[in-house]
Amino acid sequence: MPDRAEVVARYQGTVPVGWGTDVPGVLTRLRPGVREIALTFDACGGPGGDGYDRALIDFLREREVPATLFINSRWIDANPEVFRRLAGEPLFEIGNHGTRHCPLSVTGRSAYGIQGTRDAGEVFDEVSGNRERLADLLGAPPRFFRPGTAHCDEVAVRIAAELGEQVVGFDVNGDAGATYPATEVASEVGAALPGSIVIAHMNHPEGHTAAGIAAAVPGLLAAGHTFTRLTDAFP
Repeated sequence: MPDRAEVVARYQGTVPVGWGTDVPGVLTRLRPGVREIALTFDACGGPGGDGYDRALIDFLREREVPATLFINSRWIDANPEVFRRLAGEPLFEIGNHGTRHCPLSVTGRSAYGIQGTRDAGEVFDEVSGNRERLADLLGAPPRFFRPGTAHCDEVAVRIAAELGEQVVGFDVNGDAGATYPATEVASEVGAALPGSIVIAHMNHPEGHTAAGIAAAVPGLLAAGHTFTRLTDAFP
């Protein structure tokens, strides 16, 4: 793994051409031939983002639906006992959702009013800070990374790859940052196709994600769909 100084030296002055949730290098669907659906849930942390949607996680447990949980360092600070339990459950996989929940940029671009990382050094810090913490807590580093707001540029994606992490986006927006009503969550998630990666949130119990997921999943199962963690889809 390169250190911070190496990353800064290598990418200083490199100008990205893309910005958004689907730039080169971002994984938005499962690999060809994989027919499962990957449910992914973000735990963003910080002001207004430290909550825990117990109803959502309990539903996944009851139905034995696997999922990948992208967890931010600040959320771990606020929910250490819950994190330890989730990390110990084979049903769930823990992914890296960053140290400060920043959009991943080498030029300081922002998304939804959240300031992005300003240069290659800050990209390194955002990825590696929580990566190292999760490695200590889990016994091994996470394989997958999702930026705060899921926005990034392709240079930042390359830096994350050098640090051993695949940046993951989505092709189904399940809850729009936990703002959708339950009916819309159910409609969006219920329309997922084989190979889809669904993004939703597990840190807003006051929202309607749990109810929408609970409405969508039985129909998907009845239609013959199955679910997977990202690790199992990319062995």
